[in-house]
Amino acid sequence: MTSLLVGSISLATVFLFGSIGEIITEKAGHLNLGIPGIMCVGTAGGCLGVSLYMEMCNGNASWILLILVALVFAFAFAAIVGGIYALLTVSMHCNQNITGLAITTFGAGFTQFFIDTYVDRTHFDAASKVLSSSLPFASNLGWFGEVFLSYGIFVYFAIAVAIATTYFLNKTRAGLHLRAIGENPATADAAGINVTLYKYVAILVGSGIAGLGGMFYIMDYIGGSWENASTIEALGWLSVALVIFSMWKPHFSIIGSIIFACFYILAFKITGITFTQMALLKLLPYVITIIVLIATSVIGSKGVQPPAALGLNYFREER
Repeated sequence: MTSLLVGSISLATVFLFGSIGEIITEKAGHLNLGIPGIMCVGTAGGCLGVSLYMEMCNGNASWILLILVALVFAFAFAAIVGGIYALLTVSMHCNQNITGLAITTFGAGFTQFFIDTYVDRTHFDAASKVLSSSLPFASNLGWFGEVFLSYGIFVYFAIAVAIATTYFLNKTRAGLHLRAIGENPATADAAGINVTLYKYVAILVGSGIAGLGGMFYIMDYIGGSWENASTIEALGWLSVALVIFSMWKPHFSIIGSIIFACFYILAFKITGITFTQMALLKLLPYVITIIVLIATSVIGSKGVQPPAALGLNYFREER
């Protein structure tokens, strides 16, 4: 059970980054189905940054600088693709669903080509050991240290981002403005809120945060390997599903991501099951999401519903 919980918390970080990024975007009224592709591009950026830095310091990396480089490059690459999505959907009023799916297709293909062609993966293993290193005293605290303190810095950073996002959305004026835009952009515009600016910032920041999930998967969770990189897109779709499961509440995503990760890796922890049984176990997060979606629709409470203007482009001239 300890091994299952530790593995779940680690994998949950991928889901948590992706879902927080999508929640921020959806709070602005934009359904970004490009999150899986954006997470892939964030991986490309993070891997490029790590590769360049490790080459520059001949493999003798400062853990602080390595973390900052990985974070900045992953965030920047993902935000650039998010900017393309924002330009197409906010300024040019393109269909959000089609644009998002196109971004996902592009992101997955671009990342595979970019890393295979331009990124030197020689130092990935060494960089991963630095990024995934746990707190030095964790091994002295028994099961408590293993369960709660045996992770790299990005695990704790993801939790901090989820808590900070909750505070921002519920306790700040800017968060209130963002939620107002997601509910009724015309009313927010009439109240003097710059709808276009808020939408752009939300999409850029949300995309950047989601991109960290892909980088974390490669550089921490699977130890710098590029063998299972195609899995990032699948994890991205689970991150989108997690938004519904957590009812658009960032702090709920912390627990939800652990539950999703537990079901996802449970199939690999149980011995003696068939391939079909393994596939069914990995399908459970999607089934749970559907159940939650039906339940929230039946309840009808506004607190568990998506933003009213989600997926609808705003045409200011129609106000």
